[in-house]
Amino acid sequence: MQTDMTVGKPMKMILDFTIPVFIGNVFQQFYNMADAIIVGKFVGTKGLAAVGSTGTIMFLIIGFLTGLTAGFTVLTSQKFGAGKMDEMRQSVGNAALLSIIISVIMTAVSMVGMHSLLTLMHTPEDIFQDAYIYIMIICGGIFAQVLYNILASILRALGNSKTPLYFLILAALLNIVLDLVFIIVFHMGVAGAAWATITAQGVSGVLCLIYIIKYVPELRLKADDWRFRSEIAKKEILVGIPMGLQYSITAIGTMMVQSALNILGSYAVAAFTAGNKIENIFTQAYVAIGTTMATYNAQNIGARKLDRVRQGFNSAHIIGITYAIVTGVIIFFFGKYLSYLFISDNAAEVIPMVDTYVKCVAVFFIPLHFVNALRNGIQGMGYGLLPMLAGVAELAGRGITAMIAAAHKSYFGACMASPMAWVLAGGLLIIMYFYVMKDMKRRLGL
Repeated sequence: MQTDMTVGKPMKMILDFTIPVFIGNVFQQFYNMADAIIVGKFVGTKGLAAVGSTGTIMFLIIGFLTGLTAGFTVLTSQKFGAGKMDEMRQSVGNAALLSIIISVIMTAVSMVGMHSLLTLMHTPEDIFQDAYIYIMIICGGIFAQVLYNILASILRALGNSKTPLYFLILAALLNIVLDLVFIIVFHMGVAGAAWATITAQGVSGVLCLIYIIKYVPELRLKADDWRFRSEIAKKEILVGIPMGLQYSITAIGTMMVQSALNILGSYAVAAFTAGNKIENIFTQAYVAIGTTMATYNAQNIGARKLDRVRQGFNSAHIIGITYAIVTGVIIFFFGKYLSYLFISDNAAEVIPMVDTYVKCVAVFFIPLHFVNALRNGIQGMGYGLLPMLAGVAELAGRGITAMIAAAHKSYFGACMASPMAWVLAGGLLIIMYFYVMKDMKRRLGL
């Protein structure tokens, strides 16, 4: 079911859209979380460290592709909000073509350069081979990831956030089953976890495709819709590339943190991995709010309703700040106990380090909300390059903190890298918001 987000109460619209996206994001985390739990329990701490050591690389590659596909469909959402269905379908056809091209390029580049990248990141020798095997299989399945992300983004552009959720839940459950079968029954180790992940991702993408063909007449493309149109492609690229690079900039900073951790050894990597998994479960709400604001703002800018955009931002902030306070308290005091899901051995050394990590991030959830809501919301308004400045601030905060941590071999310093990034980027985005609203009012002639 498609939803017109240009009418109705903004708070209700945002909540109705955000909740399914949040649940879907949490289940998407189960891809890696199931890998981490099952690998940690049945392969061991070093297996967990191997999977965890590739997390930042996965974020670099998959994050770029996720941002890219989301950016490609901003134009789709704007055309849908404006009621221009023919142009909306043309934007979908061009987004699909661009996604195919990018998938091929990214698969080739990532697989060729992976060994050198792991070496550059000081991946510990005792986990290097497993880390390499795991990430190479993931890279080989990039097309499966892109298939789901582009189709889910198209559905969300039309206001449908529930259908992608259903398929994602099914895929997450399938991933867990395949993890158990490949690792426990067939003794495939970390390779089994990787194969389970990309298979489940592929299934979720195929299910989205079948649903669109059967049940979404607005997306039944004609032959002419598949014609490459340079003017449409240019608009999609001008938003998609910066959104993809935003994830990549974040990932580069995170890779610097990973390098600092790798110097500290496999216990530090395992603890950081477990802590990061715990954090990611709770912080998917902020990602969901960002996704919602991109769609909500795109549709309303297409309909020339700037006041609704302002109301939407205010509603999102009420939701996000309330959530940040509640979950921050929970994670600060009880987050470490979730680490028992991942840790099977060396608990005395690893769990106190997990506690340090979750305490560091828990007190900085409010600036993290502003980063996601404002950055994605501004991108949904059609500003592709401007939010990248916040990405540069985020890179500076995370990168400088990581370098200091590496120089002093400080685990606490590594844990503080992301919070520093959120504070710098969030502050800049708040300033940017006022400029963008004023500039958009001028553009729309309001």
